[in-house]
Amino acid sequence: MSSPARFDRGHTDDLLSFLTASPSPYHAVATVAARLEKAGFRQVAEVDAWDGASGGKFVLRGGAIIAWYVPEGAGPATPFRIVGAHTDSPNLRVKPMPDTGSYGWRQIAVEIYGGTLLNTWLDRDLGLSGRLTLRDGAHRLVAVDRPLLRVPQLAVHLDRSVNTDGLKLDRQRHLTPIWGIGGVREGDLIAYMAEEAGVAADDVAGWDLMVHSVEPPAYLGRDRELVAGPRLDNLLSVHAEAAALAAVASHGADLPHIPVLAAFDHEENGSQSDTGADGPLLGTVLERSVFARGGSYEDRARAFAGTVCLSSDTGHAVHPNYAERHEPGHHPMPNGGPILKVNVNQRYATDGSGRAVFAAACERAGVPWQSFVSNNAVPCGTTIGPITAARHGIATVDIGVAILSMHSARELCGADDPFLLANVLAAFLEG
Repeated sequence: MSSPARFDRGHTDDLLSFLTASPSPYHAVATVAARLEKAGFRQVAEVDAWDGASGGKFVLRGGAIIAWYVPEGAGPATPFRIVGAHTDSPNLRVKPMPDTGSYGWRQIAVEIYGGTLLNTWLDRDLGLSGRLTLRDGAHRLVAVDRPLLRVPQLAVHLDRSVNTDGLKLDRQRHLTPIWGIGGVREGDLIAYMAEEAGVAADDVAGWDLMVHSVEPPAYLGRDRELVAGPRLDNLLSVHAEAAALAAVASHGADLPHIPVLAAFDHEENGSQSDTGADGPLLGTVLERSVFARGGSYEDRARAFAGTVCLSSDTGHAVHPNYAERHEPGHHPMPNGGPILKVNVNQRYATDGSGRAVFAAACERAGVPWQSFVSNNAVPCGTTIGPITAARHGIATVDIGVAILSMHSARELCGADDPFLLANVLAAFLEG
């Protein structure tokens, strides 16, 4: 039996706002936290003792957030239902000594983060966002969401073969943004960002800053059936999961399990950090939840054994100009519903049992779904799914939304797929 759909095109409208409000992982988790607080969740500090009370709770650490809802009557061995995603996207990030330049141009030294499509950052108006760390250890979010930087491409007159031999970019020399004219002044950028954040430059002891495109996300096409925007990989999933968790928690007093949102940082470079999926954060939070409800290690083992995770990340829609790069029998399309991602070499964690779990959630939600598998000659990427399964011994299924231009500064998806995904995630969290 299908459940009534909670989300429609209004969810996609809200996604556009969410993308704009979340230019960095730190902004993304702050936005999610604010939305969960509005839904009745409360933040708990990792350094404090936790209680076993029912209700919604969340933990923030850097660019990661773990949120969960404990229904009335949940026991120590009550299993979890987890929806997982990541908050980071490939981009250019500011180096420790950012102020640089040459030949009268003032520039910002950047390091390439993740597997970004380098050419998509050229000739694009860029802002700067992230967080500043103060001397007392506090953090301040900062975002300059207006044209501040630009990575200018070499004119075709000075690179006559660019359209025949292809664009060739040196990662060190050719991707340094400009932000003005004049001599290089050490400390200039951080002083500017401190002023934007409303703090004294002398109080700034560290920073985690990155560029972002300031062009807003938008509907695309004659019939507005597509969405073009930044960071769809993977804030589209984070947004859908937060909406699904809040919706389920609003009437979840009698749930037979504990719904969980796990949004990690650093997926785009391997997940090996204290805020990444390969770190201890998720396992620690789940264990502490068990122990706070009076559980033992045996209860923890029982809870984990009954737990299932849907790892949601974007996948590849069939590209009309490069169809030969895709598996001939599997051509996911925008607005065809979420995709089930399969790779027998465990780049995705899905197996036959996981397929059944996902299909049941889609049926309950009344949502169509598609399958994705890579062309045998074109190796696929990976996700937090296999990491979650291996690290915690949790049954995990890899799913997502089909997009084009993955890892570009601006990606493309179907306008219906975000709310179709949210409906499936809500159905899954209900069980």
